[in-house]
Amino acid sequence: MTLSIIGGVDTHTAIHCAAAIDTAGRLVGIAEFPASDTGYTRLTRWLRSHGQLLSVGVEGTGAYGAGLARHLHSERVHVIEVARPDRRLRRNHGKSDPIDAEAAARAVLAGTARAVPKRGDGPVEAIRALRVARIGAIKAKTAATNTLRSIIITAPEPLRAQLPSAGLPNKVIDACARLRPDHEHLSDPVQAVKASLRSIAHRARGLRDEIKMLDGQIHSLLAATAPTTLAVFAMGPDTTAALLVTVGDNPDRLRSERAFAHLCGVAPIPASSGKTNRHRLHRGGDRSANRALHIAVVVRMRYCPRTRAYVTRRTAEGMSKPEIIRCLKRYLAREIYRTILADYTALAAAT
Repeated sequence: MTLSIIGGVDTHTAIHCAAAIDTAGRLVGIAEFPASDTGYTRLTRWLRSHGQLLSVGVEGTGAYGAGLARHLHSERVHVIEVARPDRRLRRNHGKSDPIDAEAAARAVLAGTARAVPKRGDGPVEAIRALRVARIGAIKAKTAATNTLRSIIITAPEPLRAQLPSAGLPNKVIDACARLRPDHEHLSDPVQAVKASLRSIAHRARGLRDEIKMLDGQIHSLLAATAPTTLAVFAMGPDTTAALLVTVGDNPDRLRSERAFAHLCGVAPIPASSGKTNRHRLHRGGDRSANRALHIAVVVRMRYCPRTRAYVTRRTAEGMSKPEIIRCLKRYLAREIYRTILADYTALAAAT
């Protein structure tokens, strides 16, 4: 009789530790494999050698286990994302790679791990990669601009008087980039400060051009991948990209519209006590997606007539502004879920 096997994998940079258990919870075997294409193939073959492989729980599918998860998907293996064991469990049972791998398999068997990981093999993964580069460039440009402002504040008076220490970042950057230091007299603090400001300004200019280029690339991908969602009122390229990255390339991992709201951190949960009867948003979920919904709601509260009328009505009913925003974020999540499904359906039909 063929055994039904459930696998569990504790992932690391160079080595993945795998455990196999049967459906009765008996440990069948533990082995280690290199984190490479060859290692992934050997790991899958080893798990299948023990019987019929039902599913595999992988820890860190968004980090060290991303490559293994993609390989298992290509082998038509059902992959479950497993969270790290909690501290209480680790205090009771210890911590090692074999223990964590076995715990991952048992979490799948018990049903406590049910999340389907992102596949990372489509256009949304491409958007995510470009967005990571854009976020890094924005942070670096902000740091460079702040450095310019701080140097201007302490610059020698003749130079400080002709440079803007406040105002729009691009105004500060362009003014510093126009400086012409005398490189033969850098011992003079004025010339040295000019050289410093010019160097940092050119760095910021390069980052500004890089951000502009990445914005264009991301917008092109969004227009081809999610035009319906991008057309929703108050949904710009950055907020749309953030929500798509949260969903991933396989929207079937979301069981319902409520699951999407929970994933975005906008699902209401009870927060009543005594005579107070209220709800609040849970503090879990993807904070980037939650921020995207929040920005879109704030824009709607300012520019959308329907939203402004809703805010007026709910305020008259005694609701506070945070409670109104909570409701609007939940409504927007429902709308975005439908448009995202429509975009994914159209994309699948086109391919």
